[in-house]
Amino acid sequence: MQLNRKVIIIVLDSVGVGELPDAGHYGDSGSNTLGNCSRAVGGLKMPNLEQMGLGRLTEIQGVPPADNPTACYGKMTELSPGKDTTTGHWEIAGIVLDRPFPVFPGGFPPEIIEPFKQNIGRDILGNKAASGTAIIDELGAIHMQTGSPIIYTSADSVFQIAAHEDVVPLEELYRMCRTARELLTGKYAVGRVIARPFIGSPGSFKRTANRHDYSLIPPRPTVLNLLLDNGLTVAAVGKIKDIFAGQGISSSAHINGNMDGVDKTLALMREDFSGLIFTNLVDFDQLYGHRNDPRGYAGALEEFDRRVPEIMSALRPADVLILTADHGCDPTTAGTDHSREYVPLLVAGPGIKKGVDLGIRTGFSDVAASVARLFGLSFDTGEEFVTAVAQ
Repeated sequence: MQLNRKVIIIVLDSVGVGELPDAGHYGDSGSNTLGNCSRAVGGLKMPNLEQMGLGRLTEIQGVPPADNPTACYGKMTELSPGKDTTTGHWEIAGIVLDRPFPVFPGGFPPEIIEPFKQNIGRDILGNKAASGTAIIDELGAIHMQTGSPIIYTSADSVFQIAAHEDVVPLEELYRMCRTARELLTGKYAVGRVIARPFIGSPGSFKRTANRHDYSLIPPRPTVLNLLLDNGLTVAAVGKIKDIFAGQGISSSAHINGNMDGVDKTLALMREDFSGLIFTNLVDFDQLYGHRNDPRGYAGALEEFDRRVPEIMSALRPADVLILTADHGCDPTTAGTDHSREYVPLLVAGPGIKKGVDLGIRTGFSDVAASVARLFGLSFDTGEEFVTAVAQ
């Protein structure tokens, strides 16, 4: 087993690279988060990701295909049905779902809402599908007057609870989320219950970084569990711990934005341990994709690109970097929800060949199989690409 190694997976949340063949079934025909975003802003400036080979995955204005990519490059098909965060990350870690998580576009039924209200001792507002910022603008003032939390969902499998931090203390909001998580089982087992605290006054509400996700426990062990069971470290950065309900995680670092996520990833890369660093950078999705803001999305992409040289310089001789995503969230489409897309796969490191075309992978779980292989282990889901890229 190779112990003197770190594998760093950075999930650029929602940075899809074009519609999957079944995108039409999800209402996502024509979606291409990177490509459409680049065209909407007149071109992206991402010289470091361009050099790695990102421009070979889809047509990105301003990011042409590199002649001699410095990374191995490809894109991955999602095998699991759905296009949500939990599904994407679980598949990256080796779980392929056979059915999607349930969604509730018309709101949650009385058999969920009534016991929820009884348990929390409060009435509720909302209970509909909505944009998070829009529903806070709509109902925030009433919430402040009544103390009733705002319940909403989206096209994704989520039960979200928004509350003003001065009206509902954070710990009480988190207790509400735990109550909802206990109720949402069986046919109501949504992928995530999400605390959405906010501050401010009517007309100027702002969500805070105190968000917390309560995911289902994965139905079976992931590659994260495999690494832990073999004495390796699994360090989570961002919402990774929440997505996996803490399963297979050694330590977790909360972050406040993408750049803080990069900073904390770099700090872990410099620590003395062997294992996996699993990072989620959520700003692309949360701040820009869902808000149909291609200009903001482009700025976040270019900001991350500027940090790529630091990440590459921090790699030790045996370390491997994997850049990917969990789904799309095209900011140029009429809707505000995730999109069913291919995700990028860029693999680099001192011991990794340059310019290997990894093609179209038949599942995100190829990452799980490859992580296991990098540590001399085997995982029963996915096709490893280590053999093709190792020098």
